[in-house]
Amino acid sequence: MSKVMGFMESKFMPVAGRIGSQRHLVAIRDGFVSIMPLIIVGSLAVLLNNLPIDAFQNFMVSVFGESWKSVGGNMWNGSFAILGLLVAASISYHLAKSYDIDGLSAALVSIASLIILTPVTEDWGISYAWTGAQGIFVAVITSLLVTELFKVLIRSKFTISMPDGVPEGVMKSFKALIPATIILILIGLIQALLTSLAEKSLFEIVFTLIQEPLQAVSNSLPSAIVVAFLNHFLWFFGLHGTNILGPIIEPIYLPLIEKNQQLFAAGTSAFDVPYIVTKPFFDAYVYMGGSGTTIALIIAIFLVVKTKHYRTVGKLSAAPGIFNINEPVIFGLPIVLNPLMFIPFLLAPVVLTVTSYLALSLGIVPKTVAIVPWTTPPIISGYLVTGGSWTGIALQLVNLTIATLMYIPFLLASERAQLKKTNETSDKIA
Repeated sequence: MSKVMGFMESKFMPVAGRIGSQRHLVAIRDGFVSIMPLIIVGSLAVLLNNLPIDAFQNFMVSVFGESWKSVGGNMWNGSFAILGLLVAASISYHLAKSYDIDGLSAALVSIASLIILTPVTEDWGISYAWTGAQGIFVAVITSLLVTELFKVLIRSKFTISMPDGVPEGVMKSFKALIPATIILILIGLIQALLTSLAEKSLFEIVFTLIQEPLQAVSNSLPSAIVVAFLNHFLWFFGLHGTNILGPIIEPIYLPLIEKNQQLFAAGTSAFDVPYIVTKPFFDAYVYMGGSGTTIALIIAIFLVVKTKHYRTVGKLSAAPGIFNINEPVIFGLPIVLNPLMFIPFLLAPVVLTVTSYLALSLGIVPKTVAIVPWTTPPIISGYLVTGGSWTGIALQLVNLTIATLMYIPFLLASERAQLKKTNETSDKIA
């Protein structure tokens, strides 16, 4: 084990660290993080509109009338329905700022470029079919390429310089004028060529060739196991697995939950929506207490451990752990680079991924139809992500029991090893 650990520290960690800090991946990650409040608001609006509690629905109708759901629908229009536009602006802004160029101008040019590429309806309106999660791949690609071109043009002095004393806002606007003109002309030419030659938009081409196959694969149990394993493998070595994998999996999983939400809002049962593996799937059933299902580890500490150090860590980590914040236990126990915790930390989430997938695929538990804040405590999250089903809570309790039982023997072994080391140190001092 020590040789394996040494190899991973010397060879794997530097590579993973560089990937995690790569400029474009960081911009994608920060871009999604920035718009997460709007994603959650839109998701909760859909959940509230379709909460399967007759008393609640009847109360809302009696107080606000039959049209009360239009408020939630409008909130969805301002969040999930334009997710691609929001993502493009946010990613472009963060990437431009990393180059120390005008982030707002880059974001605006990216939005304009994306709108040029977006198919229009018969009455020349922008099609919601492609401004939302379904067009997210094109949004990510467009924001990265447009910002890179904007950077090149800005740094190549294809700009209008204004004299001293001109307000900064005006100076930035004129500086971005020529780069914006060149970029929009290029994007307009691309759209014209695609329309005349392929008779399809870039959105349709990318969706057919890339996004659709990836979504089909990502909804499978093997892909879910790979995601769960890689996330915790990175975390074990002190690397933020969620942040490193986020730029890769967010564009894949967000469209899936968005499709589930659309169907749920249209009246489809949460059991009958198509996608099992979504971001809420991991958040609610696998990452309880944070990566590694560490709330189960904290429970195990209180159940079987007597060592003062471990119990102190458990007490300090309990409150944050309820809200899925687990850095205190990951670095305080520690789990990071602790060979005795390697197996349960990686294996427990994989096992819970399997049990959760089976429960949803067999129709025992509804599929996920809502995104909730990642700090939502277990039990509450299980109820909400399933559209208000108590079976979601039951699955969480089963998973917590499994994870706790898996942690106990390794926790006891780790405690014995620590006691032995402490006794040996005491003997040497004596």
